[in-house]
Amino acid sequence: MDGPSFFELTGVSKGYGPPGRRTEVLDDVHLSVQRGEFVAIVGRSGAGKTTLISLMAGLLRPDQGTIKFQGGVIDGPGPDRGVVFQNYSLLPWLTVFENVYLAVDQLFSDWSWEQKQLHTERYIALVNLTPARNKRPHELSGGMRQRVSVARALAADPDVLLLDEPLGALDALTRATLQDEIERIWSQDRKTVILITNDVDEGILLADRIIPLTAGPGATLGPSFVVDIPRPRNRKDLNHDARFKRLRRQIWDFLMTDGRSGSVTPTRVRSAPATVSSPELVGATA
Repeated sequence: MDGPSFFELTGVSKGYGPPGRRTEVLDDVHLSVQRGEFVAIVGRSGAGKTTLISLMAGLLRPDQGTIKFQGGVIDGPGPDRGVVFQNYSLLPWLTVFENVYLAVDQLFSDWSWEQKQLHTERYIALVNLTPARNKRPHELSGGMRQRVSVARALAADPDVLLLDEPLGALDALTRATLQDEIERIWSQDRKTVILITNDVDEGILLADRIIPLTAGPGATLGPSFVVDIPRPRNRKDLNHDARFKRLRRQIWDFLMTDGRSGSVTPTRVRSAPATVSSPELVGATA
């Protein structure tokens, strides 16, 4: 990639536990993301993907290495980085509108009520939830709750959107619908997006680049795989696209061997309810 990095991790390592019983989750991670890129990081459950996204968000600090965003070192969370986790994190006593408005009110406190309301309504509409604006989380499906989380993150107008397996708990049809929503929103606003997923096909469907995360402990990022398939991408057509098949095979080969020749790293796979009849990577290591 040409030009200075928009988001950059250099030699990042992170572990947990006391000396002698410490687990090194991530080891010597390097990552460079350009403004406006959509990057997917793909790895097994338990490989350290959530730790990685939490470091990017500033919720954790690395034991070694540096994380820079727009040239400055990240030393904590900030509104310039919007995060969407898998568990929704909505306030159950607030409506859809109120959950999104709360973030807007905190970040744009000098705006008038009318400005805040219009801004909130815009992002609720962006995720197609206007008819449900007055419902509370318990009245919404899982997919609708995740849409609220996305709307809340986008309403903060972050410079980068960090998605931590946001679709992993959804059924197949809802997941496919939200994949389309994420791609549409990205195409419209061109926010920088870093997606964490265990679904290779989801990464190919959505991202400009896919970077595999090796198995832990001591997981690190492998090489970038450029997705050279024109947008918009149709999941049905991908099944018959030679580029998709080649890229899918290359990424799977890396993940199953951690980039080494020789025996395959033991893992269990299941059919993913997501995109193009994808298998997901499921729980090999912590």
